[in-house]
Amino acid sequence: MAAGDDEIILSELSDEELVQQMMDDLYDGLRDEIEEGVNILLERGWTPYDVLTKALVAGMTIVGHDFRDGILFVPEVLLAANAMKGGMAILKPLLAETGAPKMGKMVIGTVKGDIHDIGKNLVSMMMEGAGFEVVDLGINNPVENYLEAIAREEADILGMSALLTTTMPYMKVVIDTMKEKGIRDDYIVLVGGAPLNEEFGRAIGADAYCRDAAVAVETAKSFIARKHNQLSAG
Repeated sequence: MAAGDDEIILSELSDEELVQQMMDDLYDGLRDEIEEGVNILLERGWTPYDVLTKALVAGMTIVGHDFRDGILFVPEVLLAANAMKGGMAILKPLLAETGAPKMGKMVIGTVKGDIHDIGKNLVSMMMEGAGFEVVDLGINNPVENYLEAIAREEADILGMSALLTTTMPYMKVVIDTMKEKGIRDDYIVLVGGAPLNEEFGRAIGADAYCRDAAVAVETAKSFIARKHNQLSAG
């Protein structure tokens, strides 16, 4: 952007204008501007939770919708998610201190025999962008890795990804093992990856198949909301 009259000085914007500008900057993947915006709002007395939800999560929601609708593509979403990460790095320790409400916790990983991770990484970033805590186990995960992690992390959600038709059936191995151990109903199980479909998700006993990262976030949110409602009703 040309210097001079056009340059926007973030600190001179009102709260409302700044939040709007941050949404635009997030959309454009401008990490430095997002970090600056987060710090300005905090200096102005905003709670870390409000900065997270009203500026960052709200901005990433727009990114998610445009990704789902084919207006944005993977490279742009990765840039936006990277900018979001910059803001999150500042907010995370503060959120922990203030005991802000958490959306939920997800353990995610690509299944055994599969080393693809772009889709999984995108889901991780978008979930973090929506305010979830995400523990990423990486690629090539045997059933033990998943079971150990969901217990250790006290996760709400288990996410499994596969990009090969040969590794897809391993998802069923994990779910069947959870059933054998009597823990299947303790977790929301979401599966995704190019060769999967809804029918496959149902057949293996997952809670839902998620077509892409934006759908994964929406699905996770609705399951968590349902879980909270059941708990408060019970």
